[in-house]
Amino acid sequence: MATSLWRAVNELTGTVKQQKQQSSRGFPDDGVIRVSRERRRASSVTMIHGLAPHELDAMGASLRKLCGTGGTAKNGVVELQGDHRDRVVAWFEEQKRKVKRAGG
Repeated sequence: MATSLWRAVNELTGTVKQQKQQSSRGFPDDGVIRVSRERRRASSVTMIHGLAPHELDAMGASLRKLCGTGGTAKNGVVELQGDHRDRVVAWFEEQKRKVKRAGG
């Protein structure tokens, strides 16, 4: 009886923790592409959120070529090495996509 009670409590708290993690990731899924910068150690990384899963790889390759830098596309986010927010926002505006600069 006690083990089943603890199992139920652990399952309940586990789902609450998962919900908090999903909601604290940040950006809503409203069709707007958000471009932000994240500081990692002594460098910057440009993060692009809000792209559809089927276009991640193609957009990642196009943006890496545009900026002349390395990066990756994983977990629904395109990451570019360096601070390329202005160039990325201008490129998406030329493509007639809704885009916002996120963060500071």
